[in-house]
Amino acid sequence: MTLLIAKSFNTMHGYLLLLFVFCAFIVGCTWAADKELLVITVATEGTDGFKQFLRSTKKYGLKVKVLGMGETWKGGNMNFAGGGFKVNLLKKEVEKHRDDENLIIMFTDSYDVVFTEGAETILERFAKFDARVVFSAEGYCWPDLSLQDKYPPVKPSEKRYLNSGGFMGYASEVHQILQYSPLENGSDDQRYYTSIFLNRPLRGKLNIKLDTKSEIFQTLHGALGDIMIKFRGDHSYLYNVLTGTSPIVIHGNGPIKVEFNRLANYLADGWTTSAGCLSCKEDTIVLRGLKREDYPTLLLGLFLEQPTPFIREFFQHIAALNYPKDRIDLYIHNKEVYHDKHVTAFLDEHREEYQSVTYISPSDNVGETMGRNWAIEECVKKNCQYYFTVDALAHLTDPDVLIELIQQNRSLIAPLLSRPEKLWSNFWGALNNKGYYARSEDYIDVVEDKKLGLWNVPFVMNAVLVQGHCMERMRNAHSHNPHVDPDMSFCEKARDSGYFMYVTNMKRYGHLVSAEGFETFHPFNELYNIFENPYDWERRYLHENHSKVLNENVLIEEPCPDVYWFPIFTAIFCDEFVATMEASNKWSNGDHSDPRLAGGYENVPTVDIHMNQVGFERHWLHILATYVRPLQEKVFIGYFHNPPHAIMNFIVRYRPDEQPLLRPHHDSSTYTINVALNTAGVDFEGGGCNFIRYNCAITSPRKGWMFMHPGRLTHYHEGLRTTKGTRYIMISFVDP
Repeated sequence: MTLLIAKSFNTMHGYLLLLFVFCAFIVGCTWAADKELLVITVATEGTDGFKQFLRSTKKYGLKVKVLGMGETWKGGNMNFAGGGFKVNLLKKEVEKHRDDENLIIMFTDSYDVVFTEGAETILERFAKFDARVVFSAEGYCWPDLSLQDKYPPVKPSEKRYLNSGGFMGYASEVHQILQYSPLENGSDDQRYYTSIFLNRPLRGKLNIKLDTKSEIFQTLHGALGDIMIKFRGDHSYLYNVLTGTSPIVIHGNGPIKVEFNRLANYLADGWTTSAGCLSCKEDTIVLRGLKREDYPTLLLGLFLEQPTPFIREFFQHIAALNYPKDRIDLYIHNKEVYHDKHVTAFLDEHREEYQSVTYISPSDNVGETMGRNWAIEECVKKNCQYYFTVDALAHLTDPDVLIELIQQNRSLIAPLLSRPEKLWSNFWGALNNKGYYARSEDYIDVVEDKKLGLWNVPFVMNAVLVQGHCMERMRNAHSHNPHVDPDMSFCEKARDSGYFMYVTNMKRYGHLVSAEGFETFHPFNELYNIFENPYDWERRYLHENHSKVLNENVLIEEPCPDVYWFPIFTAIFCDEFVATMEASNKWSNGDHSDPRLAGGYENVPTVDIHMNQVGFERHWLHILATYVRPLQEKVFIGYFHNPPHAIMNFIVRYRPDEQPLLRPHHDSSTYTINVALNTAGVDFEGGGCNFIRYNCAITSPRKGWMFMHPGRLTHYHEGLRTTKGTRYIMISFVDP
């Protein structure tokens, strides 16, 4: 139209055409101003989908009449033909308005519908149809495929078939449609309306049209590839790329509820690029400031279903949760004998703090599915107000996570947890056609915190808060579908029950550890877990200041010429490392004859254990490459060798009655590192390293600290006598 006007603007025809368009606009606006829009829907339960519907209608100030709330649903199974109950409820309501010529009635479904504009825009678009009734359209001829050829033809970009989940029209015509013929409650509403539309004389008499271009109504089943979310300032809307329209009533009809719910995260300005998550601030509650005794009661279910690393830290985070423990009933299901000692240690310290404790131990022989179902039963029995289920894989490092989840006031909500530096997380953004994981369009943005908000998702696990009102219906949820794992079954039950599951990433609440390949036959198994869980390994074993010396202005200690001192390991690492070596008891005898070496001869022997004797060689070389090499490059400027090469990596033991010292020698290395594994003056006396050429000795090495010095030519040195106790050091000859 704009192009036509432009081409003819300098002609009288152009002026007339422009005048016609302007007048049509004025008339349309005047018509809309005289009309009132009433949105009518049917909802027998206040489901999360219904709340989502109401949120959008409230946002745009729409007048809404809800029919059937609290009544028993009589419309059959809506996964198949059914819904006559909706027609009969609507018939009674419209009877009240049959003679109101200024009233435009819009009927929509509610559990899977969201509005994106208000009454003024809806009425303006309705006026452009020049119809008395407009029905939504879809791409499938349901429920009777044989009727498809009876529909008027449409363009390939348009939707041809009537959809009963949304229509609007003058009250008098809507009344006539509803009075067309009797309908059983269990009969199909879409078949009913279709029979009227396909009756050509009746269609003409009532002036019924289909919204084939999705100007008002957008059905999503079969059309997900046709639409996209767009943003204009703080406003979000749906755009149909095929028809160039921006529909207002978005209907997630058919089996695409999961994708509809994902889109609804953004619609009605739930999330926009300029304002972020606006819906996060809605319907929230406040706990802070409550008296301790007024906090909601909560069942905390902890589940240890497989050997899991860093379980000590897991329980530390649980104990640190900022929530009154006397308002918590604790339930623990542990399937692994390996973890029995960890649970016992936790309960010995904290049992008395909780309102009650139930421990299902490995000796009870209760499987995971039953153990999880029992927790739900326990919650129902205790009439708990919340249920918080946490797996041992979930490290909740934010002590306020529980309070913040409760304050979001959602039926089911999980804090976003992911494996550090990985895309593996505790939620799925989409499902494939078999109900398993599929990556949603926004999954990566959410996991990587590029989009912060509250996200409606089809699957959550590992740490989930459930409101108490859901628990009765969620009984036996973990065995709801016996053909999938308990978590998938639980989420399927929640979806079938009409409960929305949310994941929030408004903050970083914690992370996940990986239990894959976790070995449990070492004295300290986490020592060997550096590749699977590097983040947790660093937090437990690396000195908190290990990387600070890499900052430009940090002064590095140099106790002797070209000898540099760095913090590298925690005391925990040192203690577990030494204990691991002692448990192996593979110490050499300190003789020159050494079958571990290629030539069988050690020129400067020590009582030691090589890392390859205890299966730690690969791990230690990774430590050299990842944590030691950057320090070397900082102090020995210009020398780069990545990864470092080291054949000799060994722990040395000095004792007065065994090997108390080491004679002067050069190391067979480009540079050497020497890590003190215990404390001078506490664990031993004497000892140290003397650099003979410089007449400089380090006699009080710090536990967990490493000194680094050149090998071979310049730093001729000796190990000073240990006079009491036992001294341990870790040595690597790097780049021999």
